[in-house]
Amino acid sequence: MRFIFVHGTGVRRERYDELFRWVRRGLEERFQDAEVVPFYWGDTFGSSLDAGGASIPGTATTRGTEDPEEADAAEWLLLLTDPLCELRVLAALGATDDGLAMPGLQSAGERVADDLRKLPRDLSFGSHDDDELTRLLQDTGLLNGYADALDELADSDEFRDAYAVVQDDVSAAELITAVSRAVVALLLAGAGEAVVCTGDERDRMVDLLSGRIGGTARGALLRASGVLLKLGQRLTPQSVLDRKRGEATSAGASAVGDILRYQARGGPLRDHLTQLIAASLEPPVVIGHSLGGIALVDALALAAIRQEPLSVRLLVTVGSQAPFLHELGALAGLPPGATLPPNFPQWLNIYDRRDLLSYLAAPVFPGDPRVTDHEVRSRQPFPVSHSAYWKLGAVYDRIGEALR
Repeated sequence: MRFIFVHGTGVRRERYDELFRWVRRGLEERFQDAEVVPFYWGDTFGSSLDAGGASIPGTATTRGTEDPEEADAAEWLLLLTDPLCELRVLAALGATDDGLAMPGLQSAGERVADDLRKLPRDLSFGSHDDDELTRLLQDTGLLNGYADALDELADSDEFRDAYAVVQDDVSAAELITAVSRAVVALLLAGAGEAVVCTGDERDRMVDLLSGRIGGTARGALLRASGVLLKLGQRLTPQSVLDRKRGEATSAGASAVGDILRYQARGGPLRDHLTQLIAASLEPPVVIGHSLGGIALVDALALAAIRQEPLSVRLLVTVGSQAPFLHELGALAGLPPGATLPPNFPQWLNIYDRRDLLSYLAAPVFPGDPRVTDHEVRSRQPFPVSHSAYWKLGAVYDRIGEALR
């Protein structure tokens, strides 16, 4: 069975190769005869800042979080924005405790600090390839930043203030959990959108780090969590982006620019995609992520309207904006308000409500039995949620169900 994978916005060669590896693995594990064909367009049809970002000024708005299921995502949203915030809260809470340190004895907090400093920094893959933490860091693209994250946390004023007020084992367990979460948050924040990490992988890394510092399982329930949750439900990283708009916009210019360039000059990309599909010896399954899904919907719709339909077994869009663009009347392949043309293939649209770049297709084409939406949950906040699909078994399982 032939699969064609089309990437999304902001992806260039190294990043595409990583994503394609996960897509191919997921498909080959479920389809013994899978032939997974790459369609990489970033270098040829992607965008760049020709003037080096000279056009970027700097303000934006903020928005809050309202969904009660956002508790986990809201806390990590704050941690990704400010990885050491939980330690500051713990230090402030501990400063009000009445516990007294015993003169001449090492406190519980100092023991945690010693255990953190003794952790090995070198987890280079190969020498520790049987270690679960090493494998997780490697698979999520976080291994190279591990040593720096440990050192940054161990040398921080926030950590010193937090462990200085810890005098008993209960508070030490709480500190261990906060430290582990902070290290993982530093890794994720440093990697940004380049990371491919689910919520389960993130939580497992926290567990493994906690165990190495002397904790057990997920550790104690943090008193700081209630504070973070309340803040997380009111804030987003937007305030940080406002202060660093130039840096943030330049780093993410290809993601936004690819969409704008495609909207203005998407014909050549669609033509190349059409040629690849038409050259297939059997009707392929075409899978498009983000902007890749838009290009597929456009190409298939335009071909059907020209009465030259492309033979496709199944269209799969993942984290895609195609339905939203059509609702806006901005989809190149369909006139505003138009229904899908005859000979348009079956369409499976996969989304994650935490992914702010994913949209529903079925309500935009009401009553069309060819269109199906399916929700998956990575348990990650945006933007990490936009890339986490490819490590979720539910994505490939749902594709298999649609094909059956």
